[in-house]
Amino acid sequence: MEAEKINIAIVDDHTLFRNGVASLMGEFVDDLQVVFEAENGLQMQEALAKYPAPNVMLMDINMPVMDGYEATAWLKKNHPAVKVLALSMFEDDQAVIKMIKCGACGYVLKESKPRDLLEAIKTIHAKGVYINDMVSGKLVRSVADGDIGTDISKKEMEFLKYCCSELTYKEIADKMFVSPRTVDNYREALFLKLNLKSRTGLVLYAIQNQYFKF
Repeated sequence: MEAEKINIAIVDDHTLFRNGVASLMGEFVDDLQVVFEAENGLQMQEALAKYPAPNVMLMDINMPVMDGYEATAWLKKNHPAVKVLALSMFEDDQAVIKMIKCGACGYVLKESKPRDLLEAIKTIHAKGVYINDMVSGKLVRSVADGDIGTDISKKEMEFLKYCCSELTYKEIADKMFVSPRTVDNYREALFLKLNLKSRTGLVLYAIQNQYFKF
């Protein structure tokens, strides 16, 4: 029996990149189908009125007219079943954290190999969240099992909450009335306990476990 294809859409204001991704994804015709492309969030809205909603939306962050943040938040409200995979040019924690808070379920770098992008799409479609270097299998298991991380101390939980803000680590230290070194210790302890590798992973963990409302 033929497996059902994953419908995807690509929202990016760079035509060459957008067309290139669509062409590359065409190589995986047995797995994926591109239902539409759009230059920004507004065009995405117009396309959704004409075409079926995709399973996974590849979403650029910086776009004119309606950027990735606004478009993702709109999708979360109007098409909550659509999983958003953010596309980022750089390892920009703050931008990706903001995208996740708007409703994205993970991110990939634009320089990723086609096979890695395919894996990200398949994973986010199947599990609702994409794991790469920033997150690990333990995150997905904790989401699935409803693990609320009982081994996390109150101070670490407070630090985790501040991680979900726009504050720098130094500003977090000031808010918590501790030294930057102590904040580093909280961060490293959480990385170890949750098997994560970045601040973005911590934020994704917090959001997926519904520790904080945004």
